[in-house]
Amino acid sequence: MEIRAGVAGAGSMGRNHARVYGLLEGVRMEAVFDVDPARAQAVAAEFGGEVVDSLEALAERCEAVSVAVPTEHHLKVGGALMRLGAHVLVEKPIAGNEVEAEELLRIAGATGRVLQVGHIERFNPILRQLEERLDRPRFIEAHRLSPFPNRSLDIGVVLDLMIHDLEVILHLVRSPVTNIDAVGVPVLTRHEDIANARVRFENGCVANITASRISPEQMRKIRVFQENCYLSLDYQEQNGKISWIESGGIQQAEVEVDPSEPLVAELKAFVDTVRGQKEPEVTGQQGAAALEVALEITRLIQADSEKRGIMPALAAAAAEEME
Repeated sequence: MEIRAGVAGAGSMGRNHARVYGLLEGVRMEAVFDVDPARAQAVAAEFGGEVVDSLEALAERCEAVSVAVPTEHHLKVGGALMRLGAHVLVEKPIAGNEVEAEELLRIAGATGRVLQVGHIERFNPILRQLEERLDRPRFIEAHRLSPFPNRSLDIGVVLDLMIHDLEVILHLVRSPVTNIDAVGVPVLTRHEDIANARVRFENGCVANITASRISPEQMRKIRVFQENCYLSLDYQEQNGKISWIESGGIQQAEVEVDPSEPLVAELKAFVDTVRGQKEPEVTGQQGAAALEVALEITRLIQADSEKRGIMPALAAAAAEEME
């Protein structure tokens, strides 16, 4: 069964999705929609498919659609596509707030359409290695740093980057959150550009997460400590090490990984779900849970910033220049 796939939003993320759909066996890159027809045309010319001028036309042409529009439009676009009969993969975060996330879940349930959320690290082969070795994590530390991206400026670094690690950690720990401490500051935008959060879980696990989009280097690493075992994994390089206690000493070994592109695995899983072969690997409910924690972190950061009067002149000036 050939699946006709499409993309709503022809920015950098939508372009990548169109590229990968064209690589998947049994999938035809069918259509592209964007409010800027020229941008849609550029993606279609490079990766195939036809430019359509409405969501109605996109849903009519495609069974599976990636929603890669700005976060504030996820409900409008994703909800409309599901009502029109398309299955959707909504890029992370699932929505801009809890109310919009719940409405997307309601629409998916009412229409019987697939709603998958684009938390791409769940498809990183290094995470699969971690899951196989996971017992009962006691402490998790994650670092996600990148240079200033000049995109996703409608949200802060927590919803832009940290939410990747929050979703993974919620998936690994599988225990209710009991307490969150968070700090963050705006530097180049009106939103926080660097942030740190400490999340405590009911089962005793503690996670410390740092995210920055103003770093001179790129880093995507996670370290997991559990009884008699420590794993250090690099999402970006797709490698890692495992340390454990044996015969009174510390042993160490490389984690063997078969390198692959996470986006290929993510979109293949989405297409397989549309075919009815499996359940979504990142459900709308899981995306909403990650969003809930991320939004609480941003609220704590905003409250702390207001209390301390943090709004650097550089951030204000930069934000005005970008508007």
